[in-house]
Amino acid sequence: MNVVQKIQELKKEKNAIILAHFYQIPEIQDIADFVGDSLALAQQAATTSADMIVFAGVHFMAETAKILNPDKLVVLPDMEAGCSLADSCPADKFGDFLKLYSDHTVISYINCSADIKTMSDLICTSGNAIQLVESFPKDEKIVFAPDKNLGGYINRITGRNMVLWDGTCEVHDILSVESIIKMKIEHPDAKLIAHPECKAQVLELADFIGSTTALLQYTSKDKSLKYIVATETGILHKMKLNSPEKNFLVVPSDETCSCNDCPYMKLNTLEKLYNAMLTGKPEIILPVDVMQKARKPIDRMLALSVKL
Repeated sequence: MNVVQKIQELKKEKNAIILAHFYQIPEIQDIADFVGDSLALAQQAATTSADMIVFAGVHFMAETAKILNPDKLVVLPDMEAGCSLADSCPADKFGDFLKLYSDHTVISYINCSADIKTMSDLICTSGNAIQLVESFPKDEKIVFAPDKNLGGYINRITGRNMVLWDGTCEVHDILSVESIIKMKIEHPDAKLIAHPECKAQVLELADFIGSTTALLQYTSKDKSLKYIVATETGILHKMKLNSPEKNFLVVPSDETCSCNDCPYMKLNTLEKLYNAMLTGKPEIILPVDVMQKARKPIDRMLALSVKL
């Protein structure tokens, strides 16, 4: 049997579910039971009846699955699959930061560590962030972490003045206005679509701004035939499957026109996924008290997301 067949056999044998993010390599997306963004993946993790959760994503996502399933086995194909955004918000420094804003509500983007989630009142994703922030009174004092670009975008849309932690995602923050303008000049018939983790100057040029799921939905329904995509390249796989007649141009990460790949997301491979299923390792292990504290703001997000 080839590795795909072996994975399918193990899935049945171990009652396992494979959850994959849109930024994973196409081969992993194609074999996954569910492919989605952070919100959808959290919702799937919260409701699965599987005994083993194989999380093809990055560390904070697998942590979230473990927090929602403390009694289940959660494995990550490569434990080095971290997140530059999560790393930009160390728990000790964030704790010191919050001492300056003890009367503020803390809303944290799901792209953060379990420790940061324990310090948060509410978790959000790029797909529900604006709605969740707007569920609070206009005069609510809010600290938003860890992504300053997403937080700044929310402030501009809602007219709020949330205090922002100074963190960014290296994949989105690196995209330059100059390269995008050059692409728009070369492709005047293309629409620019962007993830809200991009810089404000990039978002000002965009025809549409949204989460990975929102970007996919937009390109599926919109009548244009060409798009300049300002986010991680992994999303192009689903875009092309959904709209094979359309042309998608990803904004390069540098002057060499390199693809804008997240180096952490791309650490996962089919072979590593198979080995993780076979051995049950590397396993996500978290202290019980951390899981209990971190679950409260995640549950609050899931409950509000159903209502909104």
